[in-house]
Amino acid sequence: MKYCYHPGYQVPLPAIHAFPKAKALLLRNRLLAEGVLTSEDLLQPQPLDRETIELIHAPDYLDKLESGRLSAAEQRRLGLTWSAALWDRSRLAAGGTLRAARAAIDTGLAGNLAGGSHHAFADHGEGFCVLNDVAIAVVKLRAEQALGRALIIDLDVHQGNGTAAIFGGAPEVFTFSMHGRNNYPAEKMRSSMDVALEDDTGDREYLVALERHLPRALDAARPDLAFYLAGVDVASGDRFGKLALSDEGIRARDRYVIETVRGCGVPLAVVLSGGYASTAERTAELHCHVFREAVGYERRKRRAGDLSR
Repeated sequence: MKYCYHPGYQVPLPAIHAFPKAKALLLRNRLLAEGVLTSEDLLQPQPLDRETIELIHAPDYLDKLESGRLSAAEQRRLGLTWSAALWDRSRLAAGGTLRAARAAIDTGLAGNLAGGSHHAFADHGEGFCVLNDVAIAVVKLRAEQALGRALIIDLDVHQGNGTAAIFGGAPEVFTFSMHGRNNYPAEKMRSSMDVALEDDTGDREYLVALERHLPRALDAARPDLAFYLAGVDVASGDRFGKLALSDEGIRARDRYVIETVRGCGVPLAVVLSGGYASTAERTAELHCHVFREAVGYERRKRRAGDLSR
């Protein structure tokens, strides 16, 4: 499985900050140690250029990001203190999602060990999200005529409000968000399909809802490419989650998404999105599940002699 990673995915943050800054490195190291991913499959991203980012984001907002002129209020809304490293990291992560999307179109399945910044709006960032990497990738690929229709499957516990706002009314992009009803953001945007879950939803109820709604989203979207925001803040005990999925529930979720999307012949690009377990190591372990399932899917198809789309 081709995947994107760069050492610049780590950015200095205060020691007690809620964002697990080391998770990408921990995730990469664990997947390499297990043999799930290999160094030969690494695709190292380049930071996106300003012209590409402006396909989605407002020039005034980007000016502030480039020059460090975000106000104190804007940084509080973002949940991150501005730094040159944060700006670089955001462009690298977005570059990784774009490259992973290209690889998925070529091979059927690829991932980025970052990305899924679905709270970034065109003119501002919030909720630890600076640039909306998936939105940029969709619009860039469409501009190149490399993509017609896209499906964004957002299973982070928080609604993808920035993505929903960016693509509201765009018939070529279908946004599917399954999230906690009583969680951030307080004011939800309207996705193409929203599924709101009650607090403490566990494995069985979650998977029943997913199995009911994902096929409907695929039918409505008729996509040429799907993005999967595989947030792990649905896990029981997550600091910001309010849901109650077990490890096996998360693996079953990831397995179902991969098998359902690829079973329809649709290429799939996987990005991380959120996860706020008690430690960065625990968060990385939860993120490992989707890559284990993706590589397991590829190996099963290879043994069967069928990696066709």
